[in-house]
Amino acid sequence: MKLKIPPLVVTFAFGLLMYLLATYLPVGYFDFFGRYYLMYFLFFLALLIGVVSLVQFFGSKTSIDPRTPTKVSKLVTGGLYQYSRNPMYLALLLLLLGWGLYLGNAFNTLLAAGFVYYMNTFQIIPEEEALTNMFGKEYQKYCVMVRRWF
Repeated sequence: MKLKIPPLVVTFAFGLLMYLLATYLPVGYFDFFGRYYLMYFLFFLALLIGVVSLVQFFGSKTSIDPRTPTKVSKLVTGGLYQYSRNPMYLALLLLLLGWGLYLGNAFNTLLAAGFVYYMNTFQIIPEEEALTNMFGKEYQKYCVMVRRWF
C-alpha cells in the first residue's frame, strides 16, 4: 500500500477541509428548496450502505481493515458488492456529500471530488492490486462485471 491512513481518518480530514472552506471562503454559498431533505437522505443512504456492507463482510468472516488487504480470506461479491466493488467508500463519499449540503458551499463538491481521487489513488488501486495477486482471474472477472464506485 502506498499510504496506510485509515479511510475514516481521510474522511474526517476532508470533512474538516470542507468545514474550513465553507467557513472562510466568502463566496459559494447556496441554498435550494429541499436541501435539508436531500442532506438527510444522503446521510441515511450512507448509513444504510455502510452498515449493510460491513454486515456482509462480518458474515463472510473476512477482514474489514482496508490497510491490510492481504488479510482478506474470502472475496465478497454478493449483495451490495454485486453493484459496487467499494460500497464502504461509497458510504463515506455520500456522508461527505451530505455534509457539503449541510455546509451549503458549492466549492465543497471539489473537495468531494478530491476525496474520490485520493481514495482511488492511494487506497483502492493498491487494494485492487493486492486482491488481484490473491484471487487472480476470479477477482479480475469481478472487476469487469462490477464498477468501482457505483
